Amino acid sequence: MTTLIHPTAVVHEGAHLHPTVKVGPYAVIGEQVTIGPGTEIGAHVVIDGDTTIGAQNRIFPGAAIGLESQDLKYDGSMSRVVIGDNNLIREYVTINRATDAGAATLLGSNNLLMAYSHVAHNCVVEDHVIIANSVALAGHVYVESGARISGLVGVHQFVHVGRLAMIGGLSRIDRDVPPFTLINGNPAYVRGLNQVGLQRAGLTADPQAYRELKQAYRLVYRSGESLSNAVAKLGQSGGNELVSHFSQFLQAAIQPDRRGLTPGRRLSKHSDDD
Repeated sequence: MTTLIHPTAVVHEGAHLHPTVKVGPYAVIGEQVTIGPGTEIGAHVVIDGDTTIGAQNRIFPGAAIGLESQDLKYDGSMSRVVIGDNNLIREYVTINRATDAGAATLLGSNNLLMAYSHVAHNCVVEDHVIIANSVALAGHVYVESGARISGLVGVHQFVHVGRLAMIGGLSRIDRDVPPFTLINGNPAYVRGLNQVGLQRAGLTADPQAYRELKQAYRLVYRSGESLSNAVAKLGQSGGNELVSHFSQFLQAAIQPDRRGLTPGRRLSKHSDDD
């Protein structure tokens, strides 16, 4: 068992590591850490706090996971980080634990977090998400499954990023990002449907369902209707699972306690989703 832990690593005797966990040189693992089978911890990684990491993850050199929240309200309360399975967490990624006692920062499974990306306190990142280099998620950001966030993007606290959304590099995201859409710019705008992402996810295989999603998108972003009227009509129209998710996300985004919805481009002769 000890042959999988480099002699220069510092692993607290209270930590719970599966016998198949590999720990690289000069890594530091704290007392309340639990790590599942097959996970590899690279050189100089620091994992601390009440942190649970699942199976078959690869954590590359210099990553820091489970350290204290960077929230000035943090008072030392016992909070958590919970990470699922099969994630790639690249060099110098930081994942902070939550601010409030009993709360958790959550990372699901099958995600790729590229070098220098930051997941702040109380964030939730679901599954199959790609977060590119130097992306910063502020506190309480929620990222749904399949989203893609390109390099050097900053995401404001409490923003929700929808399922299979694609955010272009260098964008400033300060409002909710609708699912299935392409976003970029500073300020950011919705540019069209993420047709490539939808196709890769197999969601264009049903022509009728995809057509209904395009109609829902056009109602909100191309019809000239006010946002509130378009969302209200969308909520009354029913539709397939894609449309239902799109509608529910938009309805939640325009509530007074949320940050609002990323706006769309003005009407033009050529649209990205035609």
